[in-house]
Order: sequence, then structure tokens, then C-alpha cells
Amino acid sequence: MIQGVPGGEGHLVRIQAGPATLEGNLTVPEDASGIVLFAHGSGSSRHSPRNRYVAEQLQHTGLGTLLFDLLTAEEEAEDAQTGQFRFDIALLAERLAAATDWLLRQPETAHLPIGYFGASTGAAAALIAAAEKPEVVAAVVSRGGRPDLAGRALVRVEAPTLLIVGGDDEVVIRLNEEALAELRVREKKLVIVPGASHLFSEPGTLEKVAELASAWCKRFLS
Repeated sequence: MIQGVPGGEGHLVRIQAGPATLEGNLTVPEDASGIVLFAHGSGSSRHSPRNRYVAEQLQHTGLGTLLFDLLTAEEEAEDAQTGQFRFDIALLAERLAAATDWLLRQPETAHLPIGYFGASTGAAAALIAAAEKPEVVAAVVSRGGRPDLAGRALVRVEAPTLLIVGGDDEVVIRLNEEALAELRVREKKLVIVPGASHLFSEPGTLEKVAELASAWCKRFLS
């Protein structure tokens, strides 16, 4: 049985995405009402302390989480040197879609409504994957994201979408405002967290992100 203890590392899983094998941590609380896949940003991994914190808060509200690496260890090492993969949004979206398909094949998660939580460039990947799977993805949350990098996919997103941006992240605020205008989905919202920078490292700001994400996901994944 695939499970993990809420607030813990979760169960180590391996996901085949084309020729790549991706590692992830899957946690499915008892009687989970839905599951959220995390798409991390450039230069990050499933071990991101910020995403892990948000995942733990989602778990405590009865949602399952899958934090997984969008790149293999070899690709991450190459990306650290060249930056080759971090802005390959199409590749990241394909990997996220493959992880979604994997969840739909697992008996313990196949019945659960699915949401995406994307950070930085991972938000663009989440929106593209959501546009490709409108019948599957029920909610999208972006933290300090670059939804503008989703390009023409924005108009095809059908999942309710929440964009969260730090109040001090002025350039990204503008990009999110433009992306919000492009989104045609009825349920969409931009929340600016006062006093927060791009990484939400200021006291209380990441807690606010987790609160907003939990409320949005519980609303649309129940």
C-alpha cells in the first residue's frame, strides 16, 4: 500500500517518464480527499524546504502530496553547470504529465482529484500540463511563479487557478497580472502577500502561502 506519514518524508517512489526515471516522495493520508503534485522551480528539487513545508500543511488538511524531481540526477548536475534544462518548460510539463498519468495508474490514488502546486518556472509547467489534461486537473496554485512562460497554453487552462506573489517581487507581480488577464477560466485569483520577496523567506509569509494553497485545494479537490 502506497502511503506516508503526514509531515514526514513520505513513501519513496520511482516514476517512468519516457526514458527518464524520476524519484519522488508520495504521502497519502487516510481518507484523503485529493492529491497535489508539486512542480518545483529552476535549480530546486523535491527536497525544497519551502515546498516540503507547504506539502506538510496540505497533508494535515487531508490532502495527499507528491513531491518529485522533474529532472534526473544527471540532468540536475548538467543543469547546475549549464542551465540547460531549467527553462525547458515543455520538458518539465511533459514530466509533470507523466507523473500525473502514473498516479492515475496506482490503485491508492487513481480515484483522487488532482491538483498542481508550481513554484517559479514549475508554475508554467503546471499550467501547460493542466491545459493538456483538463478532464484530470481540478486546481492549480502558483507560488512566486512565472505563469507567463506557459505562453499560449494559458487560454486553454480550465482548472481553477490561484496565483500567489510576494508584495516585494515587483517584476513577477506584473508578469502574474498579465497572465491572470490571459486566463479564461472563471475561477481565477491573484493574491499578493505583503512584505514577501520572491522566495517568501520573510517571517510568516510562507505560512500565508500554505494557508492560501490549502484553502484553494480543499475547495476544488473535495
